Amino acid sequence: MKRIFLFAIILISVQSFAQSSLKEDVEVVQSIYGKSKADLVRQYMNLSEPQASAFQKIYDEYEVSRKALGQQKVQIINDYGNNYATLDDAKAAQLTEASLKNVGDYDKLLAKTYSKLKKAVGGLNAAKFVQIEQYLQVTIRAAIQDQIPFIDEIDKTKLAKG
Repeated sequence: MKRIFLFAIILISVQSFAQSSLKEDVEVVQSIYGKSKADLVRQYMNLSEPQASAFQKIYDEYEVSRKALGQQKVQIINDYGNNYATLDDAKAAQLTEASLKNVGDYDKLLAKTYSKLKKAVGGLNAAKFVQIEQYLQVTIRAAIQDQIPFIDEIDKTKLAKG
């Protein structure tokens, strides 16, 4: 019964998470760091003009595409939540392949953005962006993953003890 209740809470949070990627940025990142993602990235990059302007233009383009990928990720999570109780081999494979494609598309986007930033603000600053972006994405992914039940309801506490 506890698992059913927990899963219901998780499903509700995942569905509310799906409302927008901006909400993801604001709630997840702010809850962890107390700032919006954009503010955190700008502060970390610490660029002076005209680099800050060049960076911002590329970053804004990146964010539009990243948020679209975030929406796809949310759809995959919702699909998992909606099919969790009846998950079969075919649906599990479809969801896994969609998830892996989403991660691959994100990596391609990050590589493309790195190339643009390298030309606009230099290799060191482009590397700083990739580093902070990967860190934030791993943190966000971990926060989300922690809310999603494992297939066949593997008890996370048993895994931690093992």
